[in-house]
Amino acid sequence: MKEYTNGEITVCWEPSKCIHSQYCVKGLPSVFDRNKKPWINIKGASSREIIEVVSRWPIRCAYI
Repeated sequence: MKEYTNGEITVCWEPSKCIHSQYCVKGLPSVFDRNKKPWINIKGASSREIIEVVSRWPIRCAYI
């Protein structure tokens, strides 16, 4: 599991659960960009926006 934090929230991503549905990159590309390292830029959007996108994912490969 990998953790990304902005001091207010922490996104915990479990690569073994990821089904590559791209809900993350399509929903919030300013935060989730598979072409960058690290691929999650937790400071790329507000905490509320990140929570909204993560809560819509069909498989909970990441959670707050």
